[in-house]
Amino acid sequence: MSALSDNLVTFAILAYLVAMIGHAVEYALGNARTRVAAAAPVRELVGAGGGIVPTPPAPVPSQPGADRSARRARLAGLIGVGATAVAAVLHLAALVTRGLAADRMPWGNMYEFVLTVTFIGVAAWLVVLWKRPSLRKLGLFLTLVMVLLVATAELVLYVPIVPLVPALNSYWFVIHVSTIVFASGIFLLGAVPAVGFLMRNGYENGKRSFPYTLAKRLPAAVGLERLTFTLHAFAFPIFTFAVIAGAIWAEAAWGRPWGWDPKETWAFISWVVYAGYLHARATPSVKRNVATWLAVLGFLTMLMNLFGVNIFFTGLHSYGGLD
Repeated sequence: MSALSDNLVTFAILAYLVAMIGHAVEYALGNARTRVAAAAPVRELVGAGGGIVPTPPAPVPSQPGADRSARRARLAGLIGVGATAVAAVLHLAALVTRGLAADRMPWGNMYEFVLTVTFIGVAAWLVVLWKRPSLRKLGLFLTLVMVLLVATAELVLYVPIVPLVPALNSYWFVIHVSTIVFASGIFLLGAVPAVGFLMRNGYENGKRSFPYTLAKRLPAAVGLERLTFTLHAFAFPIFTFAVIAGAIWAEAAWGRPWGWDPKETWAFISWVVYAGYLHARATPSVKRNVATWLAVLGFLTMLMNLFGVNIFFTGLHSYGGLD
């Protein structure tokens, strides 16, 4: 069962890679019709008084090449979505088989934690995409993140299945870790439209340098910003509960609710940054791009808590599984 889980993770990475390539092809081909429309001449008529009377632009004639490119782009995007769904199923199967092999919830070390967080992120993305298909082009960035994180988990963080350390043998393990995993997965997804908004907003405000050359094919900035806020507003209360549940568990396990352990400290930093983002987002005088940078900073603190604390620090939460 353990070997099956490992193989399923490998297949999931390959499926995410196929999805990323599909979305990249959609990006490459999807602007053909726009280029044709931009190249169409605008005719003007001279009025009786000598003035120029603009006429509405004539319909752009159908261009076989542009039509083919548009169809191919749409097909590539749909392949990307389909491959993402297949990857998510393989991803879930890998987690289930890992849990069955370990006879516990698969959250006992960094490898399992990253696999679970990324699955929550991609599952939430598929739900968002089902409700708002117009956001499909964000799939390029989402699948890129999936390939990087899941491949890192498989190639760098992998550890064989071992029993839980005694401190984790508690019902609080399920309560605390399940909520922290779920909130982290939503924050992971929320970082994608946040970066997309910053790119698209820059493009809409006249910036054309890289990476804004990618931004012209993203959805409108206002929609990306709204999605960023919705995801973070949904995840933040769950994250808050997870931190409180961790403090209650620490009181039961170690006799104190809070001790400024490195992971506790960085969890608090993440909480403050995300609270700052939501406060800035609700403050009319704060520009949306400034608030969104706080959301991106919050995700960076989450990455520090996940990777940096487990690799570079030691403490009561050192259960990363790395030697």
